Parts: sequence; C-alpha cells; structure tokens
Amino acid sequence: MKRFLTALIILNICLTASLIKAEEARYITLATTTSTENSGLLAYLHPEFTRDTGIDVRVIPRGTGAALKLAENGDCDVVMVHSRSKEEAFVKNGYGSHRYDLMHNDFVLLGPAIDPAGAKGKSIAEALKLIDKTGSRFFSRGDNSGTHNKEEILWKQAMVNPGDYLMSVGQGMGKTLIMTNEKQAYTLSDRGTWLSMKDKLELVIISEGSEILANPYSVIPVNSDKHNHVKTDLVNQYIEWLTGAKGQNLINSYRKNGEQLFYADVLK
Repeated sequence: MKRFLTALIILNICLTASLIKAEEARYITLATTTSTENSGLLAYLHPEFTRDTGIDVRVIPRGTGAALKLAENGDCDVVMVHSRSKEEAFVKNGYGSHRYDLMHNDFVLLGPAIDPAGAKGKSIAEALKLIDKTGSRFFSRGDNSGTHNKEEILWKQAMVNPGDYLMSVGQGMGKTLIMTNEKQAYTLSDRGTWLSMKDKLELVIISEGSEILANPYSVIPVNSDKHNHVKTDLVNQYIEWLTGAKGQNLINSYRKNGEQLFYADVLK
C-alpha cells in the first residue's frame, strides 16, 4: 500500500509538471515597434486573441531595426514592424518565412503651436527646409526604427543635411513625443501614437497628407529553418487571427480620443 501511494504521488507530480509545461508553452513572443505598443493597440487586440485561442502573446517593444535583430537572433517567434525595405531584406535573407500585410496609418510632422519655422501647412519637404533654414530644434528618434528610417528618407528627399539643431534621442515614439513637447520642438511621429497621446501634449500637426508619409505595417513569422525552437504552429494561428475577419475588424474599430488609429489592409 505504501508503495502504491508513493507511486500515485509521483504520478500526480509528473502529471502536474506536464500540465504546467504545456501551459507555459501556450505563448508566443512578439518583437514589435514602440508605436504599436505606445498606441495601446496590442493591449486592445491581444486579450481577444487569447480568449479565442488560449495563446498568450508576450510583447517586446523595440524600434523596427532592434525588433528585426531580435528575430535574426531567434529571440522571438514573430515580428510586427513598419519599414518595408528592412522587412523585405529580412525575408530575402531567410530570417523571416513570409511577409504579411496587416494595417496602415501615416506619419505626421509635429511641432509647437507657435511654429517658429513657419512650416505649418507646407509640404513635408518644404517644412523640413524651413526647419533647417531657421535652425529650429528637431527631435529625432535616432534608434533605427521605422519612424527614424522614414525621417532619414524625408531629409534626403528634401535635400537637407540637418545641422546641430537636430537632437538624436535614441528613444521610442512615446518618450520622443514627451521630450519634443517639453522643449517645444519638431518631430516626426506615426499618427497612431500621436492620436493616442495628443490630449497630453501641446504639439500640433505641421505637415501631413503626402503620399510619402504612408506607414504600412506587416507581420512576419521568424523562419523555423533558422531557429527550430520557433513556435510556428502558434504563430500561424496568431497571423491567421490578425489577418482574419475578427482581427481586421478590431484593428478598424480601435479608437483613441474618438479617432481611428489604424486601418486594416486585408479586410475588404
């Protein structure tokens, strides 16, 4: 009897350990931009995904460059980013298995209401030239993020080589907006983060609407051929949910301060 009870105890311990291990395995790690995190979108989407699938999502917010580097090293299962050239190179080099369109918004140039550069209402190129001409302070994320990459493209297209009025802060979008607001400077922001924070800021939109300011987001599974620990089956469920009717409708329904922050790309 004593041996039987001991065997039962051991069996119960083994079953409990197996259940705990199985439960712990029901999660994926997402490396993503600070804009999706700062905007509150993921906190809105992920509880619904978990309720539907039982899969948790652990988020690592970074700039696009850093997020893709984590993926290259196998330190996440999937990425959600917004820098097309970097995404295409990531897949071409075999680190990502496929790039899926997900959603979009756009970038906006923000600045103080007093607008010392006189740039409000100008095209993005004209606005950047005026900031350069007047030496008005500009805060750059400087973190190799999708927003930083876009900013560098915009300076180049405006044929401006920024001087020492440009402050490289090396921070995510939310912190960059707070610093820009404190110093009443200019900065480039994705519209989603701006809309989610604008009630706390005194900044205004200086330039918007140009086609070059488009900001598409994609989701890319890390290639399990490179890192065999990647949870491909769970990631596929995540992507199917995000790009399916429920995920896309939730993206479209997410609002802050009464305004839509992102627009679904798959839902027709």
